[in-house]
Amino acid sequence: MSAAPTPAPTSRAARKERTRQTLLDTALSLSTERGFANVSLREVARGAGIVPTAFYRHFASMDELGIELAADTMRVLRSALREARRTPGPGNARASLAALLTQVRAHEAAFRFLARERNGGQPEVARAITTELRLLTRELAVDLARIPALADWDSDDLGTAADLLVTAMLQIVLDLLDVDRPGSATEAEVLARGEKQMRIVVLGMGAWKPHRD
Repeated sequence: MSAAPTPAPTSRAARKERTRQTLLDTALSLSTERGFANVSLREVARGAGIVPTAFYRHFASMDELGIELAADTMRVLRSALREARRTPGPGNARASLAALLTQVRAHEAAFRFLARERNGGQPEVARAITTELRLLTRELAVDLARIPALADWDSDDLGTAADLLVTAMLQIVLDLLDVDRPGSATEAEVLARGEKQMRIVVLGMGAWKPHRD
């Protein structure tokens, strides 16, 4: 009987990446309880199973870790908004919100971090979230510019429309986080209100006449 094959050793880079992700996950979990500003480096290191001095092999400071958490959260938000970044139309608002709901429920801790840290906590983290939201809005404006019906819109008009869409979706995220029971009538009301808001924005875009000199 031949011996069972020996598992390939985990590379040093893979172990380092795994520890880095554990630090991020631990910080996110702890910040859910009391806010990122009240989470200590020592706690995060202990939760990841390393000594505090080893933390600095992965992040220069807790601020840097918080900024990385903000970037991770915005990547989740980008995924949640992917449906909304397709060609907009009143008919696809419901599908966009269904995709958004799925992401919010799958990543509640990340979205709560975004909601809480955006307007409070560590200034560096709040600035990082603001910057990421601006980048997301610019990306959406670029997508809108590819739509034939918006071909004669200038960059300012496109940016305004993108900002309205991102703001509406972000508010829906915040409202969903306030729902106590997923699948409840309250959740349905939030989605119905959000769908109405998005339809109004998109219909307004269709009626807008770009300024021409």
